[in-house]
Amino acid sequence: MTANPWPFGTDADRDDPLTKLRIPVVTSFNPSWKYVAAYIDVDTGPYSWGSTERPTDAEAQMIASFIQEYIQNWFNERYQHELAERLLDVDSGCNTTVFIKYGPDDWAYRHCSWIYGPTFVPLPPNSPSRDGDPLSLVQVMDRTHGMHTDYPSKRWAEWKAAHPEVFGS
Repeated sequence: MTANPWPFGTDADRDDPLTKLRIPVVTSFNPSWKYVAAYIDVDTGPYSWGSTERPTDAEAQMIASFIQEYIQNWFNERYQHELAERLLDVDSGCNTTVFIKYGPDDWAYRHCSWIYGPTFVPLPPNSPSRDGDPLSLVQVMDRTHGMHTDYPSKRWAEWKAAHPEVFGS
């Protein structure tokens, strides 16, 4: 990446191709750093559990866009420039969203602030408590923005509409 030393240690994989898109590939469902969003990979970390498949190129673009939407919504322009100088998008105020891919078009997420309930929502396909059909990455992102409630996020819907090259029409 750059001549800068990798400050994230083993928390995120420096050499993963997703890192070039500023998507941390983390080694734990509860990473130490406060990333805007991250992806957990099955082949990383001491517990060897995580995603069973890699994101497609289109899904990787969606995660990168999800991170950008957060940055543009929550941080002023000066701080956005500061973040751009960092190797990954981290901020002490972030409640990291960790995405996991169970299979094709079967995604889930968690917020690192969660201390009760399931680790990821929706539950894994092999869980006897799993309810409902698999969710695509876009559906999971919609849920993180409250779009499964009676009060959907207008901001997120507008972001997706403004980026049809990533999210389609």
